[in-house]
Amino acid sequence: MNTKNLYQRASVLIALGLACCLPARAADDALFRELGGQPGIDKIVADLLPIVLADARINAFFQKADMPKLGVLLAEQFCQLAGGPCVYSGRDMVSAHDQMGVKAAHFSALAEDLQIAMETSKISSAASNQLIAKLAPLKRAVVR
Repeated sequence: MNTKNLYQRASVLIALGLACCLPARAADDALFRELGGQPGIDKIVADLLPIVLADARINAFFQKADMPKLGVLLAEQFCQLAGGPCVYSGRDMVSAHDQMGVKAAHFSALAEDLQIAMETSKISSAASNQLIAKLAPLKRAVVR
């Protein structure tokens, strides 16, 4: 095979690889973009924290919490789960919630509060449901 054919084949393979991978990356961060990117996620969290503190079903869990730090960690977690560029820097869910006595009803209450916060932020139902679906598997690690 001559050098010209080799370069042509390599160019075609590179083009196919890029065509294949670029749309996949765009799809990976679609939820992140639908949530409004980092500013949108920050707004959701800012709307969520007062709702949680006012929710008698779960506010006892947050009485001694460092709410600004919790806000940062929630924003990181939501961003990462939504396909954004963030990396969650908090503890794993099991150790973070160990000995807290979180029950399924508490987990559901927080999810309901998150949905309210997303409605307040004018997030579409589809995007809201996608984020909730990405958080749902964490229930096993949080609920005891």
